Amino acid sequence: MYDLTGFQRDLLYITAGLDDPHGLAIQDELGDYYEEEIHHGRLYPNLDTLVEKGLVEKSQRDKRTNEYSLTRRGEREIQARADWEAEYITHDS
Repeated sequence: MYDLTGFQRDLLYITAGLDDPHGLAIQDELGDYYEEEIHHGRLYPNLDTLVEKGLVEKSQRDKRTNEYSLTRRGEREIQARADWEAEYITHDS
């Protein structure tokens, strides 16, 4: 996951956390987080990068809607990142 941008990492986390991860739902969730509109020209090329890297799988729901889901590799990468972060971030003061 070290080679992903922060935006791509956020896409991966949102895809993992949504009950119905399709393009517009992911776009809305990112817009809420970033507090700005996320344009298609930014969203879909980055989702395609995650697909190319084998972290996300893309399927077609209908002629207009793509669905996205994490692959096993994507799940492992998220877990590895969480483990790595836990080494440096402690919640006990």
